[in-house]
Order: sequence, then structure tokens, then C-alpha cells
Amino acid sequence: MKSSSRFDLFPFLALAIAVHVCTAECSAQSAATAPLPPAHFTSEQDHQRTMDLLHITSLRRGADGDPRSPNPANYDESKANPYPTLPDPLVLENGSKVTNAAMWWQRRRPQIVEFFDREIYGRVPGNTPKVTWKILRTTNDKNGDVPVITKTLKGHLDNSSYPFINVDIDLSLTTPANARAPVPVVIELALSPEVLAALTKRFPQLFTPASGPTWQQQVLAKGWGYATYIPTSVQADNGEGLTAGVIGLVNQGQPRKLDDWGALRAWAWGASRVLDYLETDQAVDAKHVGIEGHSRYGKAALLAMAYDERFAIGYISSSGEAGAKLWRRNFGEQIGNIAGTGEYHWMAGNFLKYDGPLTEKVLPIDAHELIAMCAPRPVFIGAGAVPGDGWVDAKGMFLAEVAAGPVYKLLGKKDLGTTEFPAIETALIDGDLGFRQHSGGHTPAPNWPTFLTFASRYMNSSSTSRH
Repeated sequence: MKSSSRFDLFPFLALAIAVHVCTAECSAQSAATAPLPPAHFTSEQDHQRTMDLLHITSLRRGADGDPRSPNPANYDESKANPYPTLPDPLVLENGSKVTNAAMWWQRRRPQIVEFFDREIYGRVPGNTPKVTWKILRTTNDKNGDVPVITKTLKGHLDNSSYPFINVDIDLSLTTPANARAPVPVVIELALSPEVLAALTKRFPQLFTPASGPTWQQQVLAKGWGYATYIPTSVQADNGEGLTAGVIGLVNQGQPRKLDDWGALRAWAWGASRVLDYLETDQAVDAKHVGIEGHSRYGKAALLAMAYDERFAIGYISSSGEAGAKLWRRNFGEQIGNIAGTGEYHWMAGNFLKYDGPLTEKVLPIDAHELIAMCAPRPVFIGAGAVPGDGWVDAKGMFLAEVAAGPVYKLLGKKDLGTTEFPAIETALIDGDLGFRQHSGGHTPAPNWPTFLTFASRYMNSSSTSRH
């Protein structure tokens, strides 16, 4: 047999070299396109990064709850309205008056939504992940004297595009066991058990159970069900978490752009995904699902109500600044508190500029227009008294409802029926906007019976539809 010459090896050697080069180049290309692990910033670092992007060197300090502080919160009504003129929700950007419902839906409301998206709460991206719901367990029990069925669920966010971050929505749903037809449901945005335990230990006066039936038992007495949704299972309540949770998942672990959504929008987005599930559950009358939240979760509940027209009714409790309280009011919490390192993550990055070179006076919108976005669906706003709940400015929220009234009337609904701030414990629930200030502190409990009386006009009828 003739032996191979060295020239016979050249084709094989060339092929081996080509394979080696290709493998190295492909590996380098794959490494270049592989997703990076999540970035890690402290709240202070990310807050400073946002200020740098906005070319802001300083912010105005927020109000201090301590009256002995050099910068105490104002509770003097004579100093509360430095900017009394509000943007008109029924005037287009070009100055034209909105005169009919079509102009509101097709022209003015989209303008208001754009302002809130770009400047205040941030935009929900178009590539939010699909949520797959799984029932972990079903139990039969009693709440008070009512037999109930409770489902404990997880909603898994598809993270196949970025496996570094895993997000599961925590939800429980309780309905009357003896119901003969699908029932209305009220969703509560609730603290996680761990946070609730820590806060109860630190502030026992805020979490002492009230006498009488719980809000859940009051709901069951109506023949309705209730759901408990944990917003922090969707997005952490701190700036460090902005590269995790659903915000981090969509951004593949990288920091936000200036008009990206903040935690409030993410929590509201999660509430809408809860409603997606409820629409599939045969025990639920999905056309009559209400939403309730207190304090920071009152802010998120109002956003969910404003942005998702499927919610039939809202109970917005003590939501204050960044919720139903007018930004232009100087009473209790101020814009500087929201823009600080402890709460800025609730908002879009662009929001910080209104506590820097700009002021509340030049905001293109105010809270009354967020309430107006809920129209014509009913909204009940509640709060406690000064001093126990003065931080959230009950009157500032009442005035925002008053200013949203013309939109409700344009759409054929009833406003609050008065422009005069009512005496404490006075319920305003004859219209499609409701309000009550109770005499207690920072708690939703005293206003639950009034809200349920208000809600009873809507939750068993078709009157909450858009048109």
C-alpha cells in the first residue's frame, strides 16, 4: 500500500484549523450575547444614578413628621394651598374644551395617561411576561359563621428570556362555600405575613384588631368573596430591588430608563394579573371585582383602578401623596418625601425633577386627573383624622375628588354632590364618588362598613360598565 505523503494531510489540517477558529469565534459571540447577571445597586446609588441622568445636583427635603424638627410637616390649612390653580381635566393641550364623552375617551384621557406615564409613574413596557397560575391547595373552613373555600395560588412569571430572576405572585382567594352562583370579589393589596408581623411588633397601635367583624367577614356577610394579593411578591418595596422583580426581569437585570415604571405601577400591574386569573375562576363574578388598598397600597390600588377598566369599584384608603392627595397641597407628606431615597422607587425616574429644578406648580397633571381616569366607575376614598392620619391629608384627597367630578358628570355619573369639606364621620356616598374621614388614625377599618354600603349599589348590577 502506498503511504500518504505530507501533501495529502493538508486538507485535513486546514479543516481542523477552520473548525478550531469557528469554535473560538462562536464561543466569543455567544459570550457577548449571553445575558449578564443582575446589576446590584443600593437605593442610594440608584437614586444618585437617576439624579445624574437628570443632571440634578440636589433635591428639596421632604416634610418631617416630628413637629420639633427644623422642617416639620405643615398642618395649618391657611398655608396649605400655595398653588391653588389645578390643571383642567376637560381642557385639551391645545386649549380646546372637552364637550362630550367621545372627546374625553379619544383625545383628553390619552393625553392625561401620557403625562402620568412619562412624568410620574412610568411606562409599563410592552414585553411584560406571561403569568401562569397554579392552585397550590384548596381548603374548606369557616370565617366566623360562614363556610368558605380558600384557594392558595402562585402566579409564575415567564422568565425563560432571563432565568436569573424568578418572580411568583402570591394570592389567596376565599369564596362562600354555599354560593349558588359566581360571586363578586374584593381584592385587597396586603402586606406579606413577614412584614405584617414586623410592623405589628413595632407599631402595635396600628394593627390592633378592631372590635366587631373583620373586613373579610363583612364582605362575606354580603355574599361576596375576597382575595388577598401580596404586591411585594411582584416587586420589592425598595430601590435595591429595581434590578429584580418584574421590573428587573423585563430589563434583564439592568437599571431603569428615566420613563420606566416604578414599584407602584408594577404593583398595579400585578393586581391586573390577579384579575386575569379571577376571570377564569368559575366561583367569581369577574364583572364585579373591586380593589382595595391602604397607605402605599392605596396608591397602587388607585393606579390599578385608573389603568385597568375591568375593575368595577375601588376603595382607596389613606393613599396620600402619590395617591389621591393633590400634589399642589402643602399639608402632611410632600413631594420631597416621595422623591427621597426611601420612596423614589415607587415612581418613574423623571418624577425627581419636580423636586429638583421644578416644583409642583408646573406638574402637567395632578391627582384629580388620576381619579378622573377611573370614571365612570365608582371610587370611594377614605382617611383618618388629624393628628393620627394627618400625614395623608384627607382634605387634599377630598378636593381631588371634587376636581374630578366634572369628568364623572360629563360621562353621565354623579360627583360628590358638594365642594365643602364635610364634618368628620360624615359619609358622602350618594354619588358615584364617595368619601369619608373617620375619627381614628392610619387604618382602613372604620371606613369598611361605609364602603360596603356604597359598593352594594354597584357590585350586584351592571351599572359599573364603561359606557
